[in-house]
Amino acid sequence: MSRLLTNEEINRQLGDLPGWKRDGDAVTASYDAPDFPSAIRLVAEVGDVAEEMNHHPDIDIRWKVTTWRLSTHSEGGLTQLDIELAHRIRQAADRLGATAGDHH
Repeated sequence: MSRLLTNEEINRQLGDLPGWKRDGDAVTASYDAPDFPSAIRLVAEVGDVAEEMNHHPDIDIRWKVTTWRLSTHSEGGLTQLDIELAHRIRQAADRLGATAGDHH
């Protein structure tokens, strides 16, 4: 079990996560990959990480853009697990050449 983060903790930690923003009880980001296979590789890599962490994101894939939504449903909001997974997603995206941005 993880405790809910305070608004101040969330805002401070989002400062280290370019492209990520708060959306109610979740944090979200979109990554534009170089091509469709790279987007699928990003989802697969993060899928392995999420399974290791036992913390699973909501993922939307549209061509080469993946959109991620993280929340700790069991706690009803944001916990350190969400921030850690966001960092892991960002690192995987960087390795695969996917760029963060608002692609909705």
